[in-house]
Amino acid sequence: MSHLFTPLTLRGVTFSNRIFMAPMCQYSAKDGLPNDWHRTHYATRAIGGVGSIILEATAVTPEGRITAHDLGLWNDQQTEAMKPLVDNMVANGVVPGIQLAHAGRKGDSDVPWRGGKGMFSSDWKLLAPSAIAFDENHETPVEMSSDDMDAVEQAFVDAAKRSLQAGFKVVELHMAHGYLLHQFLSPLSNQRSDEYGGSLENRMRYPLRITKAVREVWPDDLPLFVRLSATDWAEDAWDLEQSIVLCRELKAMGVDLIDVSSGGLVGNVKIPLHPGYQVPFADEIKRQVEMPTGSVGLITEVIQAEQIVATGQADSIFLARELLRNPYWPQLAAKQLGADISWPPQYERAPF
Repeated sequence: MSHLFTPLTLRGVTFSNRIFMAPMCQYSAKDGLPNDWHRTHYATRAIGGVGSIILEATAVTPEGRITAHDLGLWNDQQTEAMKPLVDNMVANGVVPGIQLAHAGRKGDSDVPWRGGKGMFSSDWKLLAPSAIAFDENHETPVEMSSDDMDAVEQAFVDAAKRSLQAGFKVVELHMAHGYLLHQFLSPLSNQRSDEYGGSLENRMRYPLRITKAVREVWPDDLPLFVRLSATDWAEDAWDLEQSIVLCRELKAMGVDLIDVSSGGLVGNVKIPLHPGYQVPFADEIKRQVEMPTGSVGLITEVIQAEQIVATGQADSIFLARELLRNPYWPQLAAKQLGADISWPPQYERAPF
């Protein structure tokens, strides 16, 4: 039997297979609301046969968006607008998940296809652990005060509650790719002199505080994921050794799976890109922390994905760009691996 198509149970949720759609921002929302683009985009991937879809980075506050076109979950109108997306996923046998995020110093950016540079909007207050700009093309953020930190913590809690109201079964906290919680973790972006900066214990304090607060309001029978950048790919920065320490704490707080990525904190770093280049990070965290992991990044071939799960390097595969190219990749994988997965009757005349 295919390992990729073996069900995975975390808490009270069973995923029909180990192929998860990774969060990929579409930068197509208005006022944080999903529209026809999102409904078509996610419905197509749900029909394609993934075990779970983790909705793109969804901002917990307006100023927590990467761009003005990000999805959001800071009000009830957005909660209601999410429900049709969730209903469609469930109707197609997919476990619905959502990634909750705050962009921190990388907020107020233009969309990637226009360069992704900072917009320098006068009414957009960028928050970060320290007043250090992401690069010369982004505004210098404001160092977060105690009140700022309390407000953002409450925003994550409120967004988690709204996620539950919308019907999501998984919440993923975004601690990767240079966004706010990652900014607290890395000494390159966190140069605070209080109890939230300096030592590893201090730098982990705020991300762990957010995790604890969300886990307390997220039901015990539903899993909580964390997306983590295992390394900044830079000297004297966040790295795998520190990631393992953090993951032990996350596990103790009730996190159920680490979605292991890397990079994003600083630009102009040399990343050794090759197929499955981040798999060793997921493998190391899985073995040393003894908790489920997911691997992502240049995983495109069916046999490659099967081998990662079969050899125990990760418990699930998060597909990103490959699902943009081919929403029906899971059906192709099932055919190659001899697995039997559902295919809408409307499409049965065109089997793989």
